[in-house]
Amino acid sequence: MGYYNNVFDECNDQTDIGRVLRDGREVILQAYNWESHKHDWWRNLDGKVPDIAKSGFTSAWLPPPSQSLAPEGYLPQDLYSLNSAYGSEHLLKSLLRKMKQYKVRAMADIVINHRIGTTIGHGGMYNRYDGSSLPWDEHAVTSCTGGLGNRSTGANFNGVPNVDHTQHFVRKDIIGWLRWLRNTVGFQDFRFDFARGYSANYVKEYIGAAKPLFSVGECWDSCKYNGHGLDYNQDSHRQRIINWIDSTGQISAAFDFTTKGILQEAVKGQYWRLCDAQGKPPGVVGWWPSRAVTFLDNHDTGSSQAHWPFPSHHIMEGYAYILTHPGIPSVFYDHFYNWGSSIHDQIVKLIDIRRRHDIHSRSTVRILKAESNLYAAIAGEKLCMKLGDGSWCPSGRDWTLATSGHRYAVWIK
Repeated sequence: MGYYNNVFDECNDQTDIGRVLRDGREVILQAYNWESHKHDWWRNLDGKVPDIAKSGFTSAWLPPPSQSLAPEGYLPQDLYSLNSAYGSEHLLKSLLRKMKQYKVRAMADIVINHRIGTTIGHGGMYNRYDGSSLPWDEHAVTSCTGGLGNRSTGANFNGVPNVDHTQHFVRKDIIGWLRWLRNTVGFQDFRFDFARGYSANYVKEYIGAAKPLFSVGECWDSCKYNGHGLDYNQDSHRQRIINWIDSTGQISAAFDFTTKGILQEAVKGQYWRLCDAQGKPPGVVGWWPSRAVTFLDNHDTGSSQAHWPFPSHHIMEGYAYILTHPGIPSVFYDHFYNWGSSIHDQIVKLIDIRRRHDIHSRSTVRILKAESNLYAAIAGEKLCMKLGDGSWCPSGRDWTLATSGHRYAVWIK
């Protein structure tokens, strides 16, 4: 069993930070893909806000807002400049106001593991930030990536200057920027990019200081594979994610990469993978569901990068799983808006069923079947679902079919 302390869930914290995690009724939309910067993005999203709200999403994760060397936003330079390839500062602020009006929280993608220099410094490298709104010198850059700072407290993001979070002046400036995003610009939630790159203790400090309503970290490393494919047991993989959450003081959620890795193999006729040796879900969601953000794809794994894509013919089975199970489900923009109205409407239907029957991040789950061509489970004692082409339906006459689609069905009581 994965270890964690459950203090935070029970604590009577009156600050905003804990409320959303305790409530556990989030449904997130990742509101962009790798190509979005080419499509006047803030204006495009502005037109979709009413549909995003009506569909039941509580939070929309937006791409990095700051000026960046690469148009996708992941090589930030001037953090305080909000004119980016996605659109102007004016259009961004207008989008955030509209989201607030429709009660959809805006999630900022926080890229603070690395920062592209503006001028050449020590060793002939671009590791100084003269002329920008945060004019750091080489001491803000880790010694492992060409700076005069300390060694990194995490993994290196190669080829660019990595930020040294051990420096007090760096943390003070980052906190000032995060508070500005939160209190002045109008973002309410944070997503921490490449969270393996620096100690989770700093994430804890940043969340505590800027007080986002909800935070999630990207702790992505490889699942365990053997000569024949994915290992059945991914406990070491999910334990690493659990440890990261624990190190944030339990105040951040994390993307459940373990569930993604297992689910995308399971849907190919290996549904036995969806039940661990203890009879529980095999991802982070099986051990710490209130901190697990489940998803099928993102801008890295899917989209035009397709580093680790979910099998495209099976995405509705994937959504039928994450939207009926505990955890905090996240839907990818491409699936919701680019794969046709049928998929959009099936996802909306599943979100609606989740809401109506109050399935939340801590709902119980009882796995009834996990065979090669059939998975069946009861969530929260009032929803029953199956995946795969094995024929099965729940026993007892109080179950009614609520929805069904290609290789999935959901019943309710």
